[in-house]
This record gives sequence, structure tokens and C-alpha cells, in this order.
Amino acid sequence: MFYDHQQIEKKWQKYWEDNQTYKTSNNTDKPKFYVLDMFPYPSGAGLHVGHPLGYIASDIYARYKRHQGFNVLHPVGYDSFGLPAEQYAIQTGQHPAITTEQNINRYEEQLKKIGFSFDWSRELRTSDASYYKWTQWIFIELYHSWYNKNTDKAESIDTLIKHFEEKGTEGLNANQNDELSFTAEEWSSASEIDKEDILLNYRLSYRAETTVNWCPALGTVLANDEIKDGKSERGGFPVFQKKMMQWSMRISAYSERLLQGLSTLDWPQPLKDAQEYWIGKSQGAQVQFKVDGHDEIVEVFTTRPDTIFGATFMVLAPENPLVETITTDAQKVEVDTYIEETSKKTERDRMSDVKNVSGAFTGSYAINPFSGAKMPIYISDYVLMGYGTGAVMAVPAHDERDHRFAKKFNLEIKKVVETEEDVQEKSFDSKDSVCVNSEFLNGLSYNDAKSKMISEIENKGIGHGTTNYRQRDAIFSRQRYWGEPVPIYYKEGMPYTLPASALPLELPEVEKYLPTEDGDPPLGNAKEFAWDEVNQKVVSTDLIDDKTIFPLELSTMPGWAGSSWYFLRYMDPHNDGEFFAKELSDYWGQVDLYIGGSEHATGHLLYSRFWNMFLKDRGYINHDEPFQKLINQGMILGMSAFVYRIDGTNQYVSKSLAGNYQTQQIHVDVALLKGTSDELDTEAFKAWRPDYANAEFILEDGKYITGREVEKMSKSKYNVVNPDDICEEYGADGLRLYEMFLGPLEQSKPWNTQGLSGVYGFLKKFWNLHFNGETFEISEEEPTKAEYKVLHTLIKKVVYDIENFSFNTSVSSFMIAVNELQKLKCNKRNILEPLSVIISPYAPHICEELWNLLGHDTSIEFEQFPVLNEDYLVEDEIEYPVSVNGKMKFKISLSAQLSAKEVEDLVISNEKMQQILEGKTPKKIIVVPHRIVNIVI
Repeated sequence: MFYDHQQIEKKWQKYWEDNQTYKTSNNTDKPKFYVLDMFPYPSGAGLHVGHPLGYIASDIYARYKRHQGFNVLHPVGYDSFGLPAEQYAIQTGQHPAITTEQNINRYEEQLKKIGFSFDWSRELRTSDASYYKWTQWIFIELYHSWYNKNTDKAESIDTLIKHFEEKGTEGLNANQNDELSFTAEEWSSASEIDKEDILLNYRLSYRAETTVNWCPALGTVLANDEIKDGKSERGGFPVFQKKMMQWSMRISAYSERLLQGLSTLDWPQPLKDAQEYWIGKSQGAQVQFKVDGHDEIVEVFTTRPDTIFGATFMVLAPENPLVETITTDAQKVEVDTYIEETSKKTERDRMSDVKNVSGAFTGSYAINPFSGAKMPIYISDYVLMGYGTGAVMAVPAHDERDHRFAKKFNLEIKKVVETEEDVQEKSFDSKDSVCVNSEFLNGLSYNDAKSKMISEIENKGIGHGTTNYRQRDAIFSRQRYWGEPVPIYYKEGMPYTLPASALPLELPEVEKYLPTEDGDPPLGNAKEFAWDEVNQKVVSTDLIDDKTIFPLELSTMPGWAGSSWYFLRYMDPHNDGEFFAKELSDYWGQVDLYIGGSEHATGHLLYSRFWNMFLKDRGYINHDEPFQKLINQGMILGMSAFVYRIDGTNQYVSKSLAGNYQTQQIHVDVALLKGTSDELDTEAFKAWRPDYANAEFILEDGKYITGREVEKMSKSKYNVVNPDDICEEYGADGLRLYEMFLGPLEQSKPWNTQGLSGVYGFLKKFWNLHFNGETFEISEEEPTKAEYKVLHTLIKKVVYDIENFSFNTSVSSFMIAVNELQKLKCNKRNILEPLSVIISPYAPHICEELWNLLGHDTSIEFEQFPVLNEDYLVEDEIEYPVSVNGKMKFKISLSAQLSAKEVEDLVISNEKMQQILEGKTPKKIIVVPHRIVNIVI
């Protein structure tokens, strides 16, 4: 019977939509299971076959859990704010909302064509005002919260104000920007503006001057992951370090909890390691160094206070505020030039460039508090303002980077040893000096030496022991248009939040999406974007009088704002009265399975965990961590094609001849190749782009053969494969099975369209099990034990595979089972019905159709998954190999129920064995039950 996948798939996709098959109920006695894919960003290019890999895996698992009787939440939505849509708007003048809507419609059409069991009724879009209303609400909650180190959680800012009213800063243990000290009386007598200024020092969302990645060409701040090799990933524009007033989130308050929480999560270890490294916990001492001839103090954090005797110079971050104060007139030009050069590097670049050291001398010296020696103070880009104090004491004999720096600038390298005897026993470079430390460190272990030095530092009153974290507070504002407006207005220069009743603060219309002539963000172009404090509404900017009508914040939120809590909103997406009902959070709880790319190892996952912990602190949810189990799917790679252009010409030379010329390798669209070969269709190539119209070709054997290479599938590499084309030719079920069949979920693997014929052939065999020629024919006979064995072998394997996410081996097992059933000519209902249920998570369309043909008028989706019966796997007969003196002589089939002695007797009495023995008595007989018989004669 012809397997018409196109008709079948359209039929069941319409059925699922019309019947809301996958709509999830919040009111049920079933146990819950929450399966989630990482938030997709809808690009104009649509999906290629690499994108659905994780979605197919999560869909299989969601369908499997439904078969097991779980109430499954498997939602979908779109991370729809972002820079690409804004850049397109700048280029074309088209509103980002229009292109975003078009992109989403394209994604949705493609996703539905692949047959995902998403609950579309819960669809979210971060750019919808009904959604970002609650993103703004969370921002306001953060603004009105502080982190109490005594209770180790976030609390309402009201409790902090009460502490100030009663005790001032006495006994306060808070996470804050700067150390402040004042009495209750001083707080009470302070003005409203001064009080607000003080509170900004403690709020979890706050405004402060911060060094950012500034891209002038894009007119906005960029996150580290939006920059590559010092340039913007979008457009390739230069990026500079710049100090700006920015909104930040105090994620640093949660560093220890974020670190400890990792131990509770079922996540890939490399991902946990990445977060641990990013948080960067280290223990050591904060030490003060006086600057010779100045009142300033240089404060450093060091994990090795025991090496302070070997410190011979100091290095400050170029952006350290002390640099301007202590730089001498003679060194000012050199220092300013170096600071300008450093501004062109991102922090990521500075951290990764471990071999190339550079710097400039400030002209000033610090005093070593233990030796009294003067240490020259340099600036260098290997020191970051965001880590520690933005200054290091350099110990070149014991630190690789410090050593390189000392060598480059010809600075002293002082080795720290314990005793005079060590000097005699060890050989030292004559250029290096030696510091003997017998008074402090002789005979002490590393930890004891460290503890003793911290005590000495504290006794001298020049510092204290402390724990430091590499993780910095997260910059939260962007100078862009297409993002969530920040619900803040300014009165006398101080920020105030809009009342929750005024939310959402909607994104206003603007005439252009570029910064204003005055350099303000694009929202500065809005005509209706001022806050009327009396009437509690947005009004014209012409009415701003700074008395009752005030300017609104012109920056928008970063892309990660909406994606840091979307998993919670899915629980109650249409609730306009609260961000979701607490009882639904109690029911759905954590995401049980989260699947997505490893590129989100730090940013998205850390921010989501931070916001989740904050909402737990404030009593809105009951769980600390958002995602219990996480799997990173690998990439599907594309087979790129290249042509070879001879330098300085418009001639293109075929692959095997390219070595004879100086050539440039250029990506070419794989659609321009002839069929499945590597041969280029030269006429199609010339018609592809105007600059290739006059191309000339140097051929081999009359053909132009392209170079081929497996790379990341990407539109820029012209190697993408459209899933629509695959669904058209092989069906969505074929695509789903093939993507799983390619290899282990976590590994990257190359795409090869030719491989689809194998899984498509399997689907046709599976289909034809139910037909006798053109007739649907099912037997009601009881299956044989051999048929049951095939079925239950498959059940056992598939249950194990799904629960261990080994989807590729399940597909192989389907093929084996169908082949065996085909050989047995099995068309028994009691085999084929459970077989459809087993295969349905992977290939839902064909299974729904067969289930319907089998006489069922309901969806297969909620049928119980077949239960394994091990009895069918017990062998009736065992084929024993019989070895004599280590060589296999023959095989004998015996009942599986026989004892070892019975097996021995039957083998010895066998005619073949008697011929081998020739009347001899065996010296030794070894029977391994159900495996082998060994005889020694």
C-alpha cells in the first residue's frame, strides 16, 4: 500500500490543532512533568535542519511521559526582543514589531509542520506588552529589595529603611556598592534625595557608573557574547570599553548560592564547570599599600598573601580611578595612550590573551608594608577592574603573567625562600634576587603560611582575610529601541519606579531607531514618553517641567531580561492580575527536563537561576533552582562547498588544480551543485550573484569540482538544509527519525540528506506490516512467542533508551523489530497496536494514522506505554557451542530449562561427541549455563 506521508501528516496536524490535543490542564490529579526547550529567537532565515534537533528530543520525551500517565507541560514561545530586528529596522525603516511578527509566523509554520506536541495555547512572546508588563514588575521588585547577609536572602527595602531608622548602619551586614557609615539620627535628618542616593547603594537593581562594551556604530552597549575578536558579532563594528551610567543587577550577592546550588542539579559537568569558573570563588586577603608621596591607598586582593615578600611591583587596571590621580606629568602621555588602546579590547579578549603582556609606568611607587621597599606602579590590560579591586601586587617569581611582565619591563624578580640553607641548596638566576622568610614561613604548610600572613596583615591594620568572586554585577541597560522599557522616571536626578498599576510601560513609537542628535538612546526620539506623577500616566515629552511631569528612562532592558523567567510564566500565561498564581508554581515547580545549546552555559542560565532565587527569597515561588535536569544537544553540521578564485582575477579553478595557483577559497551555495555530487553547475553559479556573472572556469575532465568541508550549519556558509524540503520529500516523521538516528544527542554530527532514504524505507516497511497489498488487513489471532519476543525486546530497549536519552539506538531497534516482524509475516493486532504506541513519540503522524485504521477514534497520544513482560524474553532453547581442547567443534540446541549436569550428559552422549572421543574419557567438562560447553580430553 502506498505510504502517502504528505496527506497523513497534514491530516493529523489539523486534527491536533482542531482538538487541542496537547493543551495542558492545570487542574488534574495526574503527576506533573515539565519539559522545556531553550527559548528560540525567531530570525528571518527561518529554521534549518540543525535547529529542530533539541526540539525533537524534548518532544519524544514529552510524548513518552504522556504515555506513562503524566500531565505534561511542553510549551513554546519566542524570545522576540533583540538587536537583529532593530538593525533591520534601522536599514529599512520597517518597525521591528512587523519583522518580528513575520519571523514568528515563519517559525511557527515550520514547527507545526514537524509535528511538535507543544501546548500552543500557552505561547509567549517577550515583546508582547502583556508579557513584559511582568518583566518590568520583577525589575521593580528587585529595585525595592536588598540582600541581607545575616539572613542570606533578599528582603524588602522597607526592612533596610527600618534598620537605618533604628540603628543607622550599626550592625548592618549587606551586599552593597560602597561601605557607608551613619547613625539613625543622621538618617532621619537626611533629605529625601540623600536617602534615595544611599538606598541605591543597596538595591538589587541599581544605577551606577560602569565600564561597558560600547559599539558606536550600533549606538549601544553589547554583552560579551555579542562580541567576537573585538568587534560586534552583528555588523563587525569596533567595540570599545567606556564608562557609562548604567542599570545593573546585583547578581554578585548570589554568587555563593549560585555556586552551592550546582551540586543539587543534574546538569552536564562541563556546564557546571563553566559556571563555577565564571563565578570564580577564591579566598585570600585584602591588603593596603601606601603610595609614596600621596595620600592614596592601593588596595589589592590576593589569594597568596604568603608571597607578599616577593612582590616587586604593582599593576592597576587601566580604568582604575587611582590611575588619573597617581600618574606623574612625565608619564601622562604614555599612560593616556595606553588607556586609549586598551579601550578597544573587550574584557573577554583581555582575559584570554595570556601570552602578550603590555603596560605603561605611572611614575609612582607603592610601599611594601612588610619590607618597606618601593614598588613601581604600572597599568596593564591583564588586570581587570571588575575582579578584586582592579589592582594586583605582582610576584613575578611565582606568577606566570607577572613574570612575563617583569621580563618585558626589566623589573626585579624576587624569589621567596624559607631559610638561608635553601639559598645554598637551590640555584637562582644571577639577575634575580632572593628574599629569606624564616621569621614568618619557615617550616609551615601552604595553608598555615597563608593563615599566618592573614593574621599578620590584620595585626598591622592594613587589611583582612576575605572571600572574593570573579562574577560581577550584570549590566542591565541597553541603548536600544527594541527591548523592554525600564519602568523608571527621574526626579531631581534620582530614579523612581513607576507604580505597578501603571504597568506595562509600553514601548513608544519613534520616527527613527537611531540615537538622537544629542547622543541619547533611540527612545529619546519618542514624542509621548514622559511621566505625569500626579495623574499616573505617560504624556508628551513637551510637558516635562520636573515638578509634576518627569523624564522616563531612555535605555531598554537587555535580551536576557525576558528569558530569565519565561519558564515561570508558562505555568499561568494568561493571568493579568499577577505574574502567575502561587498554587500553579507549587504544582509545576521546577522544569524537569530542559534541553538547549551549551552556548548558554553562563549568561542565560546564571541569570535565570539568579532571578529564580530572588523570587524564592521574596516568597513568590518555593524552589531555589529553575531547571533540575539539563541536556545540551550537539550541533548538526553542514557539508559546505567551496570554489577557488585565482587571486586578482575572475577565474575559478577546479579543486584538484587549485594547488597550482594562488587562490582564495570562497563559500558557495550547496544548492548550486549538481544533484548529490561535488560538481558545480557553472551556469547557475554565474547567475547566482552579479559579481560572478563573468566568471571563467578552469575545469578538470570537463567539470568544475568544488571543495567540501563539514562545518557548522549556517546561512553565512550557504550550507543550510531547509526542513520544509525534507518534510516534503521524506515527511516530518522521516525528518524526526533521521535527526535522532544521526548519533548521540549530545554530540555534533554531519548532515547527509542521502541517509534519509534508510529511515524512509523503515517507515514504508512499518506501514506495510498492516497491509496485504492494497488491503488493510489485521489478524486477531494470538501472537506466537517469537512475535511477543520481538515486541518485548523492543519495549525493554526503548524504555531504557528514552530514559537515558539514547534516541539514536531506539531508531535502530525500531528497524530491527520491523524487519523481524516482516520475516515472521506478523500482522497480529496484539503486536501492531503496542508497536504503534512505542514508535509514536518518534513518528507521531504515521502512528496516529495506523491507530485510527486499527479502529480507534481517539488519539494515540494518551495510550498507556506497553509494559515489559520479561517472560517473553526467556529462551526456550539455547544453542551451546561445544569446544574440545579449546577449539569449537560443533553446536547443539538444548532446552533452556536443563541443569548443568543434564547438559553435560546430553553433550557427552551426542553422536558427534562420541566420534571425537573415540572411546576416551574426558579429563574435564566445564558447562557455562546458557553459554558454552568446554571439554578437555
